[in-house]
Amino acid sequence: MSKIYMAVKNLIRSEKGTELALLNKYIFNVDTKATKVEIKQAVEKIYKVKVADVNVMRTHGKLRRVRYKAGFAPDKKKAIVTLKPGNKIDMTT
Repeated sequence: MSKIYMAVKNLIRSEKGTELALLNKYIFNVDTKATKVEIKQAVEKIYKVKVADVNVMRTHGKLRRVRYKAGFAPDKKKAIVTLKPGNKIDMTT
């Protein structure tokens, strides 16, 4: 059960996310190992809505430098979740 709650990290509140919310689509940061099915189950359980579609995208970590030391920023994975008509996520909280 806790694996479902670990799939979705947080809802991204940005200008693009606000515009997509008008189309009933929401952007989430998700775990890099989470599948579309796990993301769908997590969003349905956490926000109590019905999910129509899940699209995921992965961004690889970039090289970052601090003076003479180089390192990589971590890989990230985002999901654009489309809700069925009549469902809505309250973004104010």
